[in-house]
Amino acid sequence: MENGLQKKYGLMTAIAMVIGIVIGSGVFFKAEKVLTATGGNLPQGILAWIIGGIIMIVCAYVFATMATRYEKVNGVVDYAEAALGSTYGYFVGWFMAAIYYPTLTSVLAWVSARYTCVLLGWNIVGGEAMAIAGFFLIGSYALNALSPNLAGKFQVSTTVIKIIPLALMAVVGTIVGLSNGVLVSNFTSGVIAEVTSNSPLFTAVVATSFAYEGWIIATSINAELKDAKKNLPLALTFGTLFVALLYILYYTGLAGAVSNSVMMKGGEAGAKLAFSTVFSNVGGTVLFVFVVISCLGTLNGLMMGCTRGFYSLAARDMGPAPKVLKCIDVNTNMPTNSSILGVLLSAVWLLYFFGANLTPVPWFGPFSFDSSELPIVTIYAMYIPIFIMIMAKEKSLHFVKRFIMPFLAICACVFMVIAAIYAHGKAVLFYLVIFCVIMIFGMIVNFKR
Repeated sequence: MENGLQKKYGLMTAIAMVIGIVIGSGVFFKAEKVLTATGGNLPQGILAWIIGGIIMIVCAYVFATMATRYEKVNGVVDYAEAALGSTYGYFVGWFMAAIYYPTLTSVLAWVSARYTCVLLGWNIVGGEAMAIAGFFLIGSYALNALSPNLAGKFQVSTTVIKIIPLALMAVVGTIVGLSNGVLVSNFTSGVIAEVTSNSPLFTAVVATSFAYEGWIIATSINAELKDAKKNLPLALTFGTLFVALLYILYYTGLAGAVSNSVMMKGGEAGAKLAFSTVFSNVGGTVLFVFVVISCLGTLNGLMMGCTRGFYSLAARDMGPAPKVLKCIDVNTNMPTNSSILGVLLSAVWLLYFFGANLTPVPWFGPFSFDSSELPIVTIYAMYIPIFIMIMAKEKSLHFVKRFIMPFLAICACVFMVIAAIYAHGKAVLFYLVIFCVIMIFGMIVNFKR
């Protein structure tokens, strides 16, 4: 079963993966949190979306530069290995496979179920939501493991579908809001509710990190992308710019649909309420079906990365049981064993997310943290040494690409880390305990091997 991954994806799949993974649940899931974090202060909320977008674009640009120079198995792991050696490459790869991919994939399975329940009028934290989340998780795994080409086509088609509700709300919502005065009122109303955070802007920016995250997962198909050194940088650059612009316009259009106070009270149904207000109940429901499809498209893109996480380590003869995990099925050209382990960890993290964030009393006490945000901030912290070494080692790059952009990317990453500390407080310390245990276990497994 062991052979090489084939070059089966083109530029459109790569662009669709960047846009499709990033756009999806986050912009709907976190829009209400951004508004709540700022107390309904719309300009500050838009500023948070702009800052989050700039951070994503700057980091993506630096990795796009790396993508033109290195092409192996899994982009971000390749870049970490090239910059700081095989040990750090394994460190990053183990984090991606054991924490990053499965935590985000599990959260996306629940978010997809969440909006399905909103559409059907069911409880978003009850047994129905968890059953649907489990179904979506297994279904996405089956699609990727059994037919990776179909999964790629699904990624492209859902990317097109998910742009529709965002673009319509961005245009129509803004026009409606300007004509009826709601948009102007929301912009000028200032803070209209109590702000619980000492740093509302930091809290809002960290919330946008979930909405903007996912672009780096597109590098997981590096080895399967045709002309990767050309197409991956194009996908990263175009995809992130497009996403940032669309998010800001959508958030503005949303503010033209309903007043900030109504949106904040709407909770998980806020987005559906806004769509129904602008496009009527029937039109709003149809567009909200598109929202659910967009969430499933994001889940599919995350699963594409999740199924390849342990393979990227095994292909380097690193990590647990590399001979087993680097086996590729001759029929599907997929790392089957790596896929099974990836979806199993996703199920474990889904159970954790439910017990830590959705139950009336958290199951894990002080070790209950938001697994939709803190792993994302962690990966930004891991980027910092890579960016530093780019400045030190990549002597053939011109001044802007070698110094200016990596320096800006370092500043962006440091900002995200500081913002997370302000936003999550003591929960960061308990998260770091779990993080260290998992990472130490990964290093021991690799060392004993």
